[in-house]
Amino acid sequence: MRLTGVRNEELLELTHHSITQYRLPSTGEVVPLLQIAPSKTDTERLLLVSPELADVLSAIISRLRGPTGTVPLVAAYDVREKVWNPPMPLLFQRSIGSEHRVFTPTALRKLLINALAATGLTNTEGETLTFSPHDFRRIFVTDAIMNGLPPHIAQVICGHKSIDTTIGYKAVYPAETIEAHRAFIARRRSTRPSEEYRTPTEEEWDAFLAHFEKRKVSIGTCTRAFSSPCVHEHACVRCSLLRPDPAQRGRLEEIRDNLVARIAEAEREGWLGEVEGLRVSLAGAGDKLAQLDRRGRTSTAVDLGIPHLATPQGGSYRDHV
Repeated sequence: MRLTGVRNEELLELTHHSITQYRLPSTGEVVPLLQIAPSKTDTERLLLVSPELADVLSAIISRLRGPTGTVPLVAAYDVREKVWNPPMPLLFQRSIGSEHRVFTPTALRKLLINALAATGLTNTEGETLTFSPHDFRRIFVTDAIMNGLPPHIAQVICGHKSIDTTIGYKAVYPAETIEAHRAFIARRRSTRPSEEYRTPTEEEWDAFLAHFEKRKVSIGTCTRAFSSPCVHEHACVRCSLLRPDPAQRGRLEEIRDNLVARIAEAEREGWLGEVEGLRVSLAGAGDKLAQLDRRGRTSTAVDLGIPHLATPQGGSYRDHV
């Protein structure tokens, strides 16, 4: 809910078949999507799956997959329609004895209450914090709009019929608080040299944009701050500000092996001055490989296993998305 803004009832109806994909015609890039079935607004939605959401979904599917590699089918009772739905690979299910049963809204609320109680977090009066599942939908909308998402786009994501409903979800801070903060910033600026707040020239703006365009290097991404010099004279493998690209592991290993061979040659020929510099580069290459190893242990990509469903026209479901 925190990552998607879906309703409680929509979350519990997500199945393995809700994960689909779309291939961009312009670039051929495959975009993962989450299909939200119609709920009280009768509006079906397709949400873009972010890397954080993909990590959550992959963890859920990995836990659910049985010996055959498939998500178990389980029947769920629709309390609104008063009917039993056919067995489906629902994502929010659990094993109770030898059976697989779906999570109910009541069970979801109890899990949330227990999780908050375990944190020990309290409000200003010392009482244990309590949240309803719908609170996370409000948090999602507030966070999205406060970070620049246009309200009408948030309306589409949440499936609201009226944008007034979306705006009502967003937490609004008192106007006097905002005005007081702006006045504080204005007072602080008045004590600073005026040239610090002048409009940048075209050349300065172009230089700023060029810095970010040149961040990509052969073995990763340079995270050096704007206007700061390159202290390693572009010997990137030595730099602590280089974020190595996992796809360039092979190149890094070649650099490491080449440095080992060059050090052996320099020691053999007596080039002691060169040995010292090569050892610094070798330590840097080893550090970059260690960074990739640590990232690999904390975040392992898991195939979501997007299902193929037969359609009356032939082909698979995702071919018709």
